Amino acid sequence: MDRRQRLHTGSLGQDHGRMNGRLLAASVVAGLLVFAAALSAAEIPLDQRRSSYEDMSRDNKAMQDDDTTNPAMLFVLDGEALWNAKAGASGKSCADCHGDAATSMKGVAARYPAFDGGNGQPVNLEQRINISREQDQKSPPLAYESRELLALTAYIAMQSRGEPIAQFDDPRLKPFLEKGSAMFHQRQGQLNLSCAQCHDDNWGKSLAGNIIPQAHPTGYPIYRLEWQNLGSLQRRLRNCMTGIRAEPYPLGAPEYVDLELFLMWRARGMTMDAPGVRP
Repeated sequence: MDRRQRLHTGSLGQDHGRMNGRLLAASVVAGLLVFAAALSAAEIPLDQRRSSYEDMSRDNKAMQDDDTTNPAMLFVLDGEALWNAKAGASGKSCADCHGDAATSMKGVAARYPAFDGGNGQPVNLEQRINISREQDQKSPPLAYESRELLALTAYIAMQSRGEPIAQFDDPRLKPFLEKGSAMFHQRQGQLNLSCAQCHDDNWGKSLAGNIIPQAHPTGYPIYRLEWQNLGSLQRRLRNCMTGIRAEPYPLGAPEYVDLELFLMWRARGMTMDAPGVRP
């Protein structure tokens, strides 16, 4: 092969490599678009979405709207104290790194669960708090559903009041969104029901005297009057699984985080109103 042939062959190889790269990038984008379209086709139309706040009684709405009567605010006050308290071997507080939460935490809760590179998977807000405690404060993680973790979560989530929920368009989230969607639509338990059958197909109807909500997680953590306590979204998901006589996952399970991610994606663009009050 003469020099011109070798050069021609080399340039063809380079062109082929560039073409493969462009095709790969195009296929990734196309895959994301197809995935988003498939999810969107089955969901509630955007103009029909509503927070379960809108289905509450006038008294319950008033309780949530007034911070002096919203029982979740007691947890928020505890969370503010924890935010400013030094903890762990580092002797640092959250405020030492993040400053004023009203500024640094604005919009944060609206974009969780988020992909965590260290774990190679999404983490929810509670898990992010514990990662920061372990890595930055050199402090033991807080137990799920403990008053301390709920309080810190509520304090951080409150800084996102009025903020729109994120679009969750990070391509690394795609496989986890797919898993969350599959779980939402999968029939489970002895009653053989899926989340979608209640919250997509029958929202607005009455079940046992209560209005079936669309199940948008705009207000978590919420103070649920039935619980007489603040609770996380995962606590509510466990309640639902128990209600359909399915075996619930342990708190913090990746299945719950995937489902949280899908629920937040499903509520994208809606307004955060945490900490909420629900019946």
